[in-house]
Amino acid sequence: MTRPNILILMVDQLNGTFFPDGPAPFLHAPNLRKLAARSVRFANTYTASPLCAPARASFMSGQLPSRTRVYDNAAEFASDIPTFAHHLRAAGYHTALSGKMHFVGPDQLHGFEERLTTDIYPADFGWTPDYTKPGERIDWWYHNLGSVTGAGVAEITNQLEYDDEVAYHATRKLYDLSRRLDDRPWCLTVSFTHPHDPYVARRKYWDLYEDCAALDPKVGAFAFDEQDAHSQRLLRACDHEAFDISQEQIRRARRGYFANISYIDDKVGELLDVLEKGRMAEDTIIVFASDHGDMLGERGLWFKMCFYEGSARVPMMIAAPGWQPKCIDQPVSTLDVTPTLASLAGIDIAKVAPWTDGENLADLATGRGSRSSVPMEYAAEGSIAPLVCLRDDRYKLTLCEADPPLLHDLQEDPLELRNLADDPAYGDVLARLRSKMQSRWNLSSYDAAVRESQARRWVVYAALRNGAYYPWDYQPLQKASERYMRNHMDLNVLEENQRFPRGE
Repeated sequence: MTRPNILILMVDQLNGTFFPDGPAPFLHAPNLRKLAARSVRFANTYTASPLCAPARASFMSGQLPSRTRVYDNAAEFASDIPTFAHHLRAAGYHTALSGKMHFVGPDQLHGFEERLTTDIYPADFGWTPDYTKPGERIDWWYHNLGSVTGAGVAEITNQLEYDDEVAYHATRKLYDLSRRLDDRPWCLTVSFTHPHDPYVARRKYWDLYEDCAALDPKVGAFAFDEQDAHSQRLLRACDHEAFDISQEQIRRARRGYFANISYIDDKVGELLDVLEKGRMAEDTIIVFASDHGDMLGERGLWFKMCFYEGSARVPMMIAAPGWQPKCIDQPVSTLDVTPTLASLAGIDIAKVAPWTDGENLADLATGRGSRSSVPMEYAAEGSIAPLVCLRDDRYKLTLCEADPPLLHDLQEDPLELRNLADDPAYGDVLARLRSKMQSRWNLSSYDAAVRESQARRWVVYAALRNGAYYPWDYQPLQKASERYMRNHMDLNVLEENQRFPRGE
């Protein structure tokens, strides 16, 4: 069996409602549109958790945060949890990462054989929430609405510098892989931080959206007392009272966000171009996905951290040999990436990792199967107890021991304007979904585990900041003695090996 190569293209905070079947028509995204045309598009894909580190640990492992224990952006991703990089590497693949994966803890590889860049966010416990102080903002790292009021144009930013570097190293790696000096199949994960806020974009992309019809949210801001309990907490966590957000600022923030989708599209185009030039496109599976979405002002909410569609729904497209392009509406999860890639690589995930929460999408993609209800979890900033959610057919139910339930019918109410939990006509639906969720989750035990994890980390972080400080942040390795031409090499052999294609 010839095993395919795998190229994973991951982005950050990309709202899946803008990818109903590939990029929405108003988006200037020709490369993603071209990729969509050859892919199976999963139109209703949900994150395992609407926050970076928990979502990414789940994406890589196929396990929910309650199992990985990556509850928030400062929770350690334990080294004994297998990821798709471990599974593929054990099966003989070369595995590499360029970009962000928000690993917390001393293990900064998690199965990747090499990492081409450092991360954009810290690897320590400094961003740990504190359930013992409900409602308290941790100002130095909590989101605030300055990302909205500060939206605009810049030619270089912290995030642009990072993603430029990610793309540079990824294209270099693809060229290196094209030389075939290593006969193993490969899996390269390229993970960008855009279009994550702040909503600041280069002028060439900003100008594409001057007359964009999507600059206004579909659902305007609710009065604070009309928001559900968790949304109220998120607004407080974002320090909403310190900002008076105008409609023009909302439009500018959304414009910057859309502009950065176009920036990412250019980077994706560069990578796919190198894949073609390296004669690898026909033998390579391509996965495009995001970790979570962004509310972008819908309902007056920004960023992520909730289970509304803008935050929890993400784009996902997979182009794989033997899969015919199509759009699939059945809800799926980013948890499904690991078992699906394992299947495509000939790995029996049920034997090596029977505990996975994800499901193999190969049968669904080829018209022979389905996927069960999609679970989600959240236990980080803005919450005071864990929230869990289940997308089952047309319905979505959110439960939290601190809040009343939220039940939405996404078929009849795609904007989630009507909570049906108190409607007697939906009592049977509520009871059925609640029973499913109670069989999956023990919320009291989940809450206790999160609180214990937070308490441990508050002790450890304070201790490790005293005295000699050894950071966990990944330091990319570069062996200068093995680059270009050195005197332990034969120049003729080197020049021939580093050329591809050869003989043209």
